[in-house]
Amino acid sequence: MTGKFEKVGTGDQVLYGSRKLLLCGFAAEAQPKFAVVMKAAGLEDVPLVWVVPEEGGKTVGDLMAMPGGSGEGNASDLPRAIVMGGIAEKEMHQLLNTCRQAGMRPPLWAVVTPASEKWTLNDLLKELTAEREALQQRK
Repeated sequence: MTGKFEKVGTGDQVLYGSRKLLLCGFAAEAQPKFAVVMKAAGLEDVPLVWVVPEEGGKTVGDLMAMPGGSGEGNASDLPRAIVMGGIAEKEMHQLLNTCRQAGMRPPLWAVVTPASEKWTLNDLLKELTAEREALQQRK
């Protein structure tokens, strides 16, 4: 299941997939706050899909095909994660920096790839969690 890690640049190259973010693990009351972060990052036009726990068995590709606004207002107890697709590399870095500056609880971060879009969201979240734990053990 392990995919190959590739460093993302900082230029105008657009990441694979639809221009959209999948958001997991956000309480309903945190969702409007994230909209403020998106605006501060200059990404208010990017559609957001708020993934609910019962959708964890769907593939990342199927979730990315959902319309923006799906799941809005519903709490999610999935691990907190942001899966990005179709945004420019520099936009991704702007979002990462804006989230840090806002003091947001650190999410798991992922970029949609041709391989990961075939994974279920639950499998992707397990892989991201394992990667984070491995990195923390190295520190």
